[in-house]
Order: sequence, then C-alpha cells, then structure tokens
Amino acid sequence: MKIENIELRRVHIPLVRPFRTSFGTSSERAVTIVRVTTADAEGWAECAADTSPLYSSEFLDGSDLVIRDHLIPRLQALGDRLTAERVAGAVEPVKGHAMSKAALETAILDAQLKEADISFGGYLGAVRDTVPAGVSVGIMDSIDELLEAVAGYLEEGYLRIKLKIEPGWDLEPVRAVRERFGEELLLQVDANTAYTLADARHLAGLDPFDLLLMEQPLKEDDLLGHANLAKRIRTPICLDESIEPARDAATAITLGARSVINVKPARVGGYLEARRIHDVAAAHGVPVWCGGMLETGIGRAANVALAGLPNFVLPGDTSASSRYYEQDLTAPFVLENGHLRVPTGPGIGVEVLPDVLAGVTASVTDIGFST
Repeated sequence: MKIENIELRRVHIPLVRPFRTSFGTSSERAVTIVRVTTADAEGWAECAADTSPLYSSEFLDGSDLVIRDHLIPRLQALGDRLTAERVAGAVEPVKGHAMSKAALETAILDAQLKEADISFGGYLGAVRDTVPAGVSVGIMDSIDELLEAVAGYLEEGYLRIKLKIEPGWDLEPVRAVRERFGEELLLQVDANTAYTLADARHLAGLDPFDLLLMEQPLKEDDLLGHANLAKRIRTPICLDESIEPARDAATAITLGARSVINVKPARVGGYLEARRIHDVAAAHGVPVWCGGMLETGIGRAANVALAGLPNFVLPGDTSASSRYYEQDLTAPFVLENGHLRVPTGPGIGVEVLPDVLAGVTASVTDIGFST
C-alpha cells in the first residue's frame, strides 16, 4: 500500500451533557482525526488522548507532535513494505504513546481494508452481527439526578449501567440505583484509580449490591494492590488503565489481580493489540468487554466491530451516538433492542460526513508521505 498523504485534523465537538469522572468534568470532546490517503482509499481514525494528561500520560497536543515528528518518519522508512501489521514493529522504539500509535495504525488499517474490500469485523474475527450496549453514567450533583438519568437510559434500551464513583460518591448512589431498579439490572462501577488499598474495607461495602464488577479501583501501576484487594472483597475486579500491551493482561491474570478485563483499543495501542489481549484472556477463561473513550462514529465503528469477537461476553461502553453527541461525524449509531449493529462495509464501514467535519474543525495539518 502506498500512502500519499496523512492529515491531522483537530476538531471540537460539544457533548450533549457534561460528563464527570474522578478525573474531572468534560463538556466537549476535543479530538485529533487522522486521515490516511492512498491512490484508491481513505483511512480514518481518531486519537483518544485527552487535552490534559489525567487519564494517562498522553495528551492531545503531545500526541499530534509524536505522530508528526516521531511515528510517521519511522513508517516512511518502511517504503513499499508498509502495512498495518508492520506499524507496531516500526514504531516500537518510541516509548509509550499507545494512543498516538493506535490512531496511526487504525487509519492505515482502515485504508488497507478498504482497498481489499474487507470489513473491520471480518478482519478482526467478529462472530456477531450486533453487540449488546451498556452506558457509562457520570458523577452527578445529586442522587435524584442520577436516578433520573439511569431511568432515561434504561428506557432507551441500554442493557447495562456503569456508574462512575469516587470517594464520597459510591455506596449511597449504588444503593439508590440498586433499590430503585432492582436486582435484575446489570450494574457495575468504575473508580478510575480513585482509591487505595487502605479503602478495602470501605469498598467491600459495595459487595451486597451484586455488581458485575468494580473497574480500576486502584492506581494503574498497582497490580499487587489489585490482587490483594481481590482477596478482600467479593465484587469482581476489572482492570482498565492497568492494561496496555497483552503482556500486561498476562501478568494481571497470573497475579490474580483481575476477574474481568476492559479492552480499550486506544489505550492498548490499537486493534491488533486489542485482539491479542482478547486471545490471551480467552485462553485463560477471563472474560473481556469493550470500553469507550467518548469516541465519535469513527472510533465507535471500529470498537463495535471489535466487540463482535467471541470473548467479548459483557455489554461494553459501545453506546449509541446520541449518548454523547447531537451530531456525530458519521451517520449515528442507533440502539436496536439494546444492541448496536456491527458495520459490514469495507474498513470501519461508515462514511465521514464532510460538512459536519468541516463545521467542527479547528485546524488541519497535512503531512506529505514520501518514501
């Protein structure tokens, strides 16, 4: 595949409502859209890095620089040997920056699959036409507001509710949701690293609520702490920020630091690495589910395809477009009986809406791709 040009486009898209986690509150999604152009196709991807290095060490301005000055030159050095499968090896000497690498690899893979007339789901090994959708509910100002939000999402048809929690917003909100909506509700919580092992007794207070899982309660580098916590509470531990390459998943499984793994393709370095994590977890009988990073339709399309793989057995954060955006960058993903349909067209299987994209664009950087 011969790449002619790579474009980095910064866009700012308002969220339908502010989204609060233990990291802070977001009212818009700033994202870099990567477009790879070949003679026969366009490949699209988005960089999931936030504007500030709070979720991870990556941040959006730094990601743009890394892609432009450090990753692309290494791909240019491959010349005619460049394929999506060779991207990870070519950029491996650049330490970290998984989200930057994921965006570049995904855009190249999208173009490559379009040239070959193969869908993302077909390439990755999806076995489902639709995937069950959950929704992530941010921290609210009051329990009444939370209950109203959850009721609305259940009315829309979401099959699983995830509550963001932090110290001071945990036991009572979870109790209120469980009591209001009953034992049949698939319910889980996400702490985004907000606790320490010293909070184990407090976190055990969530055990009576029969949660699917507790996501990333401790710091991302504290695998031993998670393993210790898993022995002290009944709620299954799910790792998110702790898992980047597949070897992290293998280590966490060996240590007993998890019962479930959240696979976020952007966080782990791309969809090829995400598939490896899926395979490692499946080999050890550990279920996985697909997390979300407030993706537009570009990233959501690829996530939904990934969630079609066989070991993605729990509803993911693959919510409908309307959960986050009044106007998505693609045709909207819509719930159908609590599920999203896996795109079947070539590549990511959706078309970017040029007028919408232009309307939210703040800047464009074109990078000629000579080899």
